[in-house]
Amino acid sequence: MKPFCFADGQLIPTESATIHPSDIGLIRGYGIFDFFRTVNYKPLFLEDYLDRFTSSAEKTYLPLDYSRDELRKIISELIEKNDLKAGGLRMVLSGGVSENHFSPANGKLFIFAESLIFPTQQKYEEGIKLLSLEHVRAIAEIKTTNYALPVWHSVQWKNAGAEDVLYHQDGQVSESSRSNFFIVKDGVISTPDRHVLMGITRKHIMKLAGNVQIRPVSFEETLEADEAFISSTTKILLPVIKIDEHKIGAGKPGPVTLDILEKFKLLEQKSSL
Repeated sequence: MKPFCFADGQLIPTESATIHPSDIGLIRGYGIFDFFRTVNYKPLFLEDYLDRFTSSAEKTYLPLDYSRDELRKIISELIEKNDLKAGGLRMVLSGGVSENHFSPANGKLFIFAESLIFPTQQKYEEGIKLLSLEHVRAIAEIKTTNYALPVWHSVQWKNAGAEDVLYHQDGQVSESSRSNFFIVKDGVISTPDRHVLMGITRKHIMKLAGNVQIRPVSFEETLEADEAFISSTTKILLPVIKIDEHKIGAGKPGPVTLDILEKFKLLEQKSSL
């Protein structure tokens, strides 16, 4: 965590940020957040993230007392104050202190500047394993702060040598706990259409790839895919070469996956100029 954050309407030392112990963000796990990266001091795809954050606030009935212009200004000041050439910014809106300790109230806005920890280069070169888990994330289209299940389950997937999980239910896959999911079959890229967060990295990958099929993706066809990969802000794109103990395709990162990864890196460079 970097030295300065935004809280209580101003930039303050991060260690001084506080939240009321009765905030339902704490006692009920009710709140929203978003996270984006800075590249060469510029917030990457900022407008997309602001779209999602403001939409999440509206959908969760949490008042957001800052305009987009005000948020842009705060973010710019935080980047400068923390000398955040390459890092992350986390926006959090808590559920607020509710009279009945349950209903959404006037939450508190925090924006934290953070260092980034990317996956090792080995994971990009050799691919990762996912552990299947029968589950659908609650209100998946909103980026809520409720990650209780994957945090708890992470001990199990780490013990199994997996990077993360792949959620599936009724024979259909949806997403990973913190990433979107794609498969490639005969050169055609597909990504699930239901019970998923509309990821910003997912959005730009689909633009770069072109003709991506957004449709129901079955667990069975996932196991028969030629390639698979996950995408997120902090991973960009990671090749998936194994689900449980089942090898995907040739068991190594495939050409379609690697091509998209290189195109995304070029897009980042252009966006930071």
